[in-house]
Formats: sequence, structure tokens, C-alpha cells
Amino acid sequence: MSLSMYQASVPVFTRMLANLSAVLKKGETHAQAKKIDPAVFINARLCPDMFPLVRQVQIATDQAKGCASRLAGREPPGYEDKEQTFAELYARIDRTLAHLRSFQPAQIDGSEERRVELKMRDKTVVLKGQEYLLERVYPNFFFHVTTAYAILRHNGVEIGKGDYLGL
Repeated sequence: MSLSMYQASVPVFTRMLANLSAVLKKGETHAQAKKIDPAVFINARLCPDMFPLVRQVQIATDQAKGCASRLAGREPPGYEDKEQTFAELYARIDRTLAHLRSFQPAQIDGSEERRVELKMRDKTVVLKGQEYLLERVYPNFFFHVTTAYAILRHNGVEIGKGDYLGL
């Protein structure tokens, strides 16, 4: 049996977003234990020209909800990108997970050739569904989840590969 587009997308995003939420909880717990203002972590960056933790989570959730929606031929829901606390980041992840759970395999399976239009700042990029998932969304999604993890790890949160993988 071949791997379906649904199986290659929704369960992958669901697992990694749940793992990201658990990593964020460890970050929040670490901040509380060390009496560090949680905003320090929320706004932390790996380097000055990279986005802070909050933006990494926003982009990861945008990638997941956008991908599932577009593969199903639906318009992705918009989020305001106004999160400033761990609780608000958890809520954003939970909203995204609920959105992902709203899809049935039949809505996404067979979308390998579906036309996906991405409106960029100054142009529109057109991709086929499989190309969109594997070459555009996967790299972006995993980059931002990994960077969020790395920001917390860099700031002393005791997390490891098992936390990232959800083991």
C-alpha cells in the first residue's frame, strides 16, 4: 500500500505540534523554576536576524493549517499573530490541532496533482499538491518547529531529542 497524502500530512503535523506544545510547557516550567520572566523565552532568538520563539510557533502552525486546508481545496483559517504568552501559544497550537482533526482522509487523499496557489508578497506561486507538501511545507514546518526547540534549548531548558520526537 502506498502512503496517502493525508497520512503524509495531517498525522505528521499533529504529532509534531503536540511535541512542540510539550516542549513549550517544559520551557514555561523552566522559566517559573528559575524565576525568569516568561517573556524572555517568548521573545528569545537564536541570533538577531532570526524570528523569536513566538514567531517560530506562529509560522509552524500556519504551515500545518495552510497545508491541510489547501490540499483539501479549502481556504486556510486566518490567525491574528498576536500571541504574547505561553498560554496563548498553547491555544494557537490547540486551534490548529482542532483544525487538522476536522479533515477526513478522503478530503486530502488524491491531492498529489491538485493545483495549489500561494500568494506571496509580490507574486503567486503555483505548485502541485505533492510538490507543495514535500518541497515547500515540510522544510518550512520542520525548520520552524526545530528552531523553536533550539531557542528553548539554547536558553537552558532541559530538553532533548526525545522531547522533539515525542518519545
